[in-house]
Amino acid sequence: IENKHGHEKPGNKDLMDLEAEPQTPVFDLSLDTRTEGDITTLSVTPVGLQERRGSNVSLTLDMCSPGCTEPYGYGAQLSPRDQTAKEYLREGTNTLTPSQLHTRAIDDQALQAEFYETPMNFVDPKEYNYPGLVRKNRYKTILPNAHSRVILRTADEDEFLSTYINANYLQGYGGEERAYIATQGPTVNTVGDFWRMVWQERCPIIVMITNLEEKNEKCAEYWPEDSVTHEGIEIKVVTVTQEDDYSLRVFTLKFGGEERSLRQYWYTSWPDQKTPDKAPPLLELVEEVEQARAEAPPTSGPVIVHCSAGIGRTGCFIATSILCKQLRSEGVVDILRTTCQLRLDRGGMIQTGEQYQFVHHVLSLYEKQLSHIVEE
Repeated sequence: IENKHGHEKPGNKDLMDLEAEPQTPVFDLSLDTRTEGDITTLSVTPVGLQERRGSNVSLTLDMCSPGCTEPYGYGAQLSPRDQTAKEYLREGTNTLTPSQLHTRAIDDQALQAEFYETPMNFVDPKEYNYPGLVRKNRYKTILPNAHSRVILRTADEDEFLSTYINANYLQGYGGEERAYIATQGPTVNTVGDFWRMVWQERCPIIVMITNLEEKNEKCAEYWPEDSVTHEGIEIKVVTVTQEDDYSLRVFTLKFGGEERSLRQYWYTSWPDQKTPDKAPPLLELVEEVEQARAEAPPTSGPVIVHCSAGIGRTGCFIATSILCKQLRSEGVVDILRTTCQLRLDRGGMIQTGEQYQFVHHVLSLYEKQLSHIVEE
């Protein structure tokens, strides 16, 4: 298996690499890239693959022996659309008080167990059997769940390809509909579709959480140096501001005599995240985006969030945003509930156990900041 995917083809990571537990305790550079190999050749469902631990050999045996089960009960025998998985995602809950949150954030074992018990809800690639679709997906096994996918409006409604973008609407805090759109990092082939979506959905803000390259391409540079036109939409850069951990670009978009403003927060400090001390910059970004959202015109649509695949770092950011609101308004957080809710709408949100831990660290820090303010 290794050789087929390994060093002979530069740019396609060795499967051992791909799947091994990250060496660093939290946040490995390749966290987002774990699905880059051609999973299908292993004849394993994406759900099983994301949850496996151990070597490739054990993967193939575990997953393919008849009637096998994973240690935590959600393995390859459950297809991603299995009823039990869906029920788990609808009902999963674990409400934490501040003191429980602080204790749990450092309980690696409990968090790993909870993470691995939670179904990923990936889409079976067979659901999208359309010629030409390959060019519209960055990773062939990470696809948008059909019920919540963003459908691009087009003159020819029957032309599936022109309605398709690898993006899903996600609920926000308190069940707010279409609060976010989670999407893959645009590829050279999908830049036009991406801008169609930005305009169609009246998005006021884009949050980008990836570098353009990390070992290989993660995202196309979909914005201009000063101006460009995509699909009839004229995109102009107004200002670029460099902050410590992100840069902010403000654009004006013009189409059909209408003009709008768009902000892009490009957060680049994630790849070095190997320890929880990277929590403050993420919190700062969450707060900046909340503030900008509050100031956007009332007709504005969802905030677009993307990394490379649009599930890992994207899931961490959206979950953190929702959970900060929950903590402020209810005084408790339910990280499991939020993860389940996000995965119902886009499979794989919060992609690794390390990321799941990280979200706990970030919320723990946020709670300490909040109670510190209250004490003062």
